[in-house]
Amino acid sequence: MPDYDVIVVGAGNAALAASVSARKAGARRVLVLEKAPEEERGGNTHFSGGLFRFAFDHVDQLFRLVPDAEKDYPGFTAGVEPYPAADFRKDLHSVTGGRTDPELSEILIGNSYDTVCWAHEVGGIPMEPSISLGGVRVGNVIKWPRGTIVRAEHEGVGLSKHWFKSAEENEVEIRYRTGAVRLEQDSKGRVTGVVARGPDGFETITAKAVVLGCGGFEANMAWRAQYLGKPWDHSKVRGSRYNQGDGLRMAIDVGALQWGQWSGCHATPINAEAPPYGVRELTDKTNRLSYPYGVMLTTEGKRWIDEAPDFQFYTYAKYGGLILQQPDGFVYQIFDGKVLHLLEARYSTSEPYKADTLEDLVRQLRMPFATAMETLNAYNAAAGRGGEFNPGILDNLHTEGIDPPKSNWAQKLDTPPFVAYPSTGGITFTFGGLKINADGQVIGTDWQPIPGLYCCGEMVGNIFHGNYPGGTGLVSGLVFGRIAGRSAASA
Repeated sequence: MPDYDVIVVGAGNAALAASVSARKAGARRVLVLEKAPEEERGGNTHFSGGLFRFAFDHVDQLFRLVPDAEKDYPGFTAGVEPYPAADFRKDLHSVTGGRTDPELSEILIGNSYDTVCWAHEVGGIPMEPSISLGGVRVGNVIKWPRGTIVRAEHEGVGLSKHWFKSAEENEVEIRYRTGAVRLEQDSKGRVTGVVARGPDGFETITAKAVVLGCGGFEANMAWRAQYLGKPWDHSKVRGSRYNQGDGLRMAIDVGALQWGQWSGCHATPINAEAPPYGVRELTDKTNRLSYPYGVMLTTEGKRWIDEAPDFQFYTYAKYGGLILQQPDGFVYQIFDGKVLHLLEARYSTSEPYKADTLEDLVRQLRMPFATAMETLNAYNAAAGRGGEFNPGILDNLHTEGIDPPKSNWAQKLDTPPFVAYPSTGGITFTFGGLKINADGQVIGTDWQPIPGLYCCGEMVGNIFHGNYPGGTGLVSGLVFGRIAGRSAASA
């Protein structure tokens, strides 16, 4: 008789959702293996903003998750636009260039609202409006970015904490400092457990099914160099240092089919002075995502991209990587006094360069003074065309006559104080993963399911490609974690 019904490798959002799902589906003995020590548990989830992107047709559906939202945030209801499945589909296809897996993306979108509600009601995850991540007050109304209105209470810290609480309440066994190093198979190729390494050495642990939910390879410098290329081997890791690609390696060793964009990743503009790996106390507070309200200059003193073709949640995962590829691997985000109140609270975790004139600001920065002033003067001469500034919508306040253009929120930089935040590209998770079917089963290179093996979370390949709509990763983890746990329970 196997030691467990289901073994889940990993302990982030997707993995713990899988463990609870397996228990609710009838698995009596569920084991979670967490390679990290207890004080560093939770993978990238702990470092996330806790944001959930999901489809809904009417604002009233949100009150199932945040019943006191209107009371706590007057103007909440008036600023919410519905986000039907068709719009979610359009956004996901737009940012991935149509390369998202058609079957898996439909599963993700179609199950997004119900699964977030499941996490709240069955998983015990408290929710709150994501006011500090996206809500902008315009008059008496809070304008919310479409589809990204709700997050886990206390962001990723709260999400991770409550998933562990839920797993423990559901009698899921959790072993810390214990990482799976190899999958075990029987003579017919069925996965029958894992070889794990813990504080006391190696141990073979058997199970009816194994769910891999232990993240991508974003913390593995060698794999980043191999699959993503330069300069990704030198990028800062926004989250956990433990996501080394172990689960991917183990699955590939037993014939799993690599799937999706192995040369792509979710990146993020972060504080250029951030440490090499995520700091648990800071979580995601190194992010620097308010760039659409200002301009970005390279160390050569030049603008290099349209800062505002869309809201930041549709550009930041791509722009983080592009920032890393600029000269010296970082840029300056420059703002004037008119927009400082719009900067995300996360900017308060570092001190910017500051001055009362643009000239004095630029003299403090590592760039050619004459070139930078020429760039900023040209921008100011071209800015302010076509509309009124409105941070709650794509306002068409744009530049004319310069390249690159700025498509929205293109106010002149003319009001002191002027500030500059140095920003680099931090990696959040990798897009390359494994091919799975609708039941979460891992598909082998023979295009057949590998019996007894499932995966979820960052390890699912071909959901994202080239870019990423903010808030989708955690929901993907929930959706496919729930499916994988349920399927593994009946294996």
